[in-house]
Amino acid sequence: MSTDKNRATAAAILPLVGGPDNISSIAHCMTRLRIALHDRSLVDDAALRALPAVLGVVEDADTYQIVLGPGTVARVTPEFEALVEQGRPAGHPPRTAGPAVTAEELADRGAALKQAQKARNSTPVKLFLRRIANVFVPLIPALIGCGIIAGLNGVLLNTGWLPAVVPALAAIASGFMSLIAVFVGYNTAKEFGGTPILGGAVAAIIVFPGIAKVDAFGQHLSPGQGGVLGALAAACLAVQVEKLCRRWVPESVDALVTPTVTVLVSGLVTIFGLMFLAGEVSTAIGSFATWLLASGGAFAGLVLGGLFLPLVMLGLHQALIPIHTTLIEQTGHTALLPVLAMAGAGQVGAALAVYCRLPRNRSLRTTIRSALPAGFLGVGEPLIYGVSLPLGRPFVTACVGGAAGGAFVGLCNQLGVAFGSTAIGPSGWALFPLLDGPSGMGLNLAIYAGGLLVGYLVGFAATYFFGFTRQMLTELNADQEPIPATAPPATEPAMA
Repeated sequence: MSTDKNRATAAAILPLVGGPDNISSIAHCMTRLRIALHDRSLVDDAALRALPAVLGVVEDADTYQIVLGPGTVARVTPEFEALVEQGRPAGHPPRTAGPAVTAEELADRGAALKQAQKARNSTPVKLFLRRIANVFVPLIPALIGCGIIAGLNGVLLNTGWLPAVVPALAAIASGFMSLIAVFVGYNTAKEFGGTPILGGAVAAIIVFPGIAKVDAFGQHLSPGQGGVLGALAAACLAVQVEKLCRRWVPESVDALVTPTVTVLVSGLVTIFGLMFLAGEVSTAIGSFATWLLASGGAFAGLVLGGLFLPLVMLGLHQALIPIHTTLIEQTGHTALLPVLAMAGAGQVGAALAVYCRLPRNRSLRTTIRSALPAGFLGVGEPLIYGVSLPLGRPFVTACVGGAAGGAFVGLCNQLGVAFGSTAIGPSGWALFPLLDGPSGMGLNLAIYAGGLLVGYLVGFAATYFFGFTRQMLTELNADQEPIPATAPPATEPAMA
């Protein structure tokens, strides 16, 4: 039955994006089906948003993204891919021109659309951060799974239950993290145009136990020193060395020379430079994050929780992904994520206030009812793009709610109750199973729940009393079509 439901969702989406021949590529991330289109004008945005399974749509310079939510997207994507393949005649490539237009006209139209989108969304900083995010996003499912298993193992260890199972769960939870640098190296080389396995091979040097026998900068290196940041740098270097080799090495010996030179040169630079430098940077990041919440407390939480939604809209939150991963690698959890997750709580509170303030706007209230369950679970795109951002003021008051929730969690951290998330990706209620810290699971859960409650209440109150002008209430408090969502730069994962 579940398979039939996913296939039905895929079948409903396909004609609304122009059919099989309008699709040039398909991928998915934590919450979104990402497709590249030949002709953007063939997409029926309104009909897509009206589908029950679709939580929202987002567009960037390269892909059209349909928000389906965690879990659902991983099941719908294979069905969608199968339908696309079935819908293309054998031996026929995807069409490159729509009906009644010439290839030149379509090319001109596509070039104009793409140029307009890139001018709006594709600044060098955003493009770079998006590529960095593409390295880490595929790792999130493993981080989540291993994080939950680590939490379960901690409960068993503290309670003394099933002692024979504890070592096995520890191995399952820790195996991926012990080799995460290899996966980062592999994905980095793949993203930046190199041979993925060579990137993984160079990054593997970082976690090799025998590296402890090597001296660099007057000290023994430690396995894992530099972590994911070192792996990222090492793989980027490997890509550049490989490209140089491909340019200058004769084809007759390329298969032998290029991999050897790439691994040798990149490996030596990694051992005698990058591992030490990345290790210093990683240590500084961990020390700063600990100091920030221990000393800054409520103020740090207020700033982080209040600014996270604007960072998401600008695409700058992607810079936090390697920081979260570094903190998880160092301490077993990232203390920043529970604070940032309060932005989603403010968003939910703001949406509830909009629902109460506009009792006659049935279409908008329907949108809020359908999007709230996802919002409680940390999927904020439907509420952001379908409710608060188009309305304007409620987006600001949602940020106020996030700031209040962040201040609460930050204050508790400053008072000595430090905790974090063992994985990145989920937020809202979905973050509860991933919480970890020295103060014990009960206190961690209570403080995080208290932060969510503060975010809900302040977001609701700020929006209810300050989220509308009289003119807005007059215009909006009537039955009308749903407010069209804007199309800001695509960002993944929001983690709040």
